[in-house]
Amino acid sequence: MARFHATANGQIPFTSEEEAERDAEEAAWAMEENDRLATAARQKRNELLSQSDWMVTKAMESGTPLDFEWTAYRKTLRDVPQQSGFPENIVWPVPPS
Repeated sequence: MARFHATANGQIPFTSEEEAERDAEEAAWAMEENDRLATAARQKRNELLSQSDWMVTKAMESGTPLDFEWTAYRKTLRDVPQQSGFPENIVWPVPPS
């Protein structure tokens, strides 16, 4: 499919060199998609871990062990990158109530 530059005088078709350059840019972008998805997933995972840090602090301050459900939840979050569908198909754990 031909590409065009929009100008005040109408649309001007890309040269063959511009087409090749654009094709290379799009291919590079597609190859990096997995990295972008992985980065976004890790950011979400880190945010969810951060939101549960208060439970760890509470347990430490009271000298009691962290509840097993919270321990399991946090471990599952840390293991998100090892899921078979990572980073495109992630099963996010639900925090304990």
